[in-house]
Amino acid sequence: MADEFKLVKIKEIPEKYNISFLSEKEAEKVQKFHASFPVYDKTPLASFPDTAKALGLGDIFVKDESYRFGLNAFKVLGGSYAIGNYMAKKLGEDISRLTFEQLASDETREQLGEIIFVTATDGNHGRGVAWTARQLKQRAVVYMPKGSALERLHNIQAEGAEAEITDMNYDQAVRLANKQAADKGWVMVQDTAWEGYENIPTWIMQGYGTMGFEAYKQLSKPPTHIFLQAGVGSMAGAVTGFFANVYKENKPLITIVEPNKADCLFRTAKADDGKLHFVTGDMDTIMAGLACGEPCSIGWNVLRSYADYFISCPDYTAAKGMRILGNPAGQDKKIISGESGASAFGCVAEIMTNPKLEHLKKELKLDENSTVLFFSTEGDTDKENYKAIVWDGAYFSGRR
Repeated sequence: MADEFKLVKIKEIPEKYNISFLSEKEAEKVQKFHASFPVYDKTPLASFPDTAKALGLGDIFVKDESYRFGLNAFKVLGGSYAIGNYMAKKLGEDISRLTFEQLASDETREQLGEIIFVTATDGNHGRGVAWTARQLKQRAVVYMPKGSALERLHNIQAEGAEAEITDMNYDQAVRLANKQAADKGWVMVQDTAWEGYENIPTWIMQGYGTMGFEAYKQLSKPPTHIFLQAGVGSMAGAVTGFFANVYKENKPLITIVEPNKADCLFRTAKADDGKLHFVTGDMDTIMAGLACGEPCSIGWNVLRSYADYFISCPDYTAAKGMRILGNPAGQDKKIISGESGASAFGCVAEIMTNPKLEHLKKELKLDENSTVLFFSTEGDTDKENYKAIVWDGAYFSGRR
């Protein structure tokens, strides 16, 4: 059924997935690479004490990725690190010994020649890949699923990429990008992993480590809960793995949030049969960045071992999250968060304020003693849709 909350608790497994590739040491290495970019600055971690009190929570912290590299979203962290790693390997170097300036040099361009990076995206990832390719004097080709916002397409084209909106869903666009890479000798940069395609998705997940590493250093106290929105699960897996590494036996309770219409990780967790479960069709959720039907195998392996809960939630919760973050209680500073970026926050806000969801609040141990960490992974990357939701009241409430 659409427009409902569904929750599944992960069962303990005896042998957990190896997450050493998401360690604090690895994340520090990634952050050092990103810090070599002239536009680098760590994004703010906002404290929401007044909003936390209004929702019945102890503390709320929100990492605001709308400031990332001037691109209004976190995705560039993964794409840039993967591209940097690929180029470093072609040069016979380790990325820890290379900087942005060296990779962007004329000498590197002359040595490597032209590389064409190809990807599929609803917008944010493709823009990050296009931006990185242009910065490093390379090229990008980007395929977008049907229904993608024209603003996001134009933002990608403005970075010099060849980009188009296809008549396919996201997962079909991924397969198109993969075929083009195989046929034309291009390099695919995708965070969806499968057998035989794992190096680049692993580098992308490590790239997201900069976001987790920064938040860890910025926190004034350890969180009791972390809620992470998920599409294919690469970002959620990366952040889950990082915090499982740094907090070890004191790991916060980690919950993964997906839209009802694209809840492939929830379905996989619920089935618990050792197989990945897909969602097919159009997946017409407002959470465009999460409209993915096929889990990333590496991300799932991390989440299966270290996440605690999976929630499938309705679209109106993302809209609620956008409104509250843009108009928080008391003196809390507002955050402009897009529909995907605000989804986990909106999910928790609805659970805390809807009496019909009291059972979820108790199951998740959310109360006035909880310190909750969120990642607002995008700003208003689709301004028209943002305005329709925040100004015009689209997706106002699904309560019966």
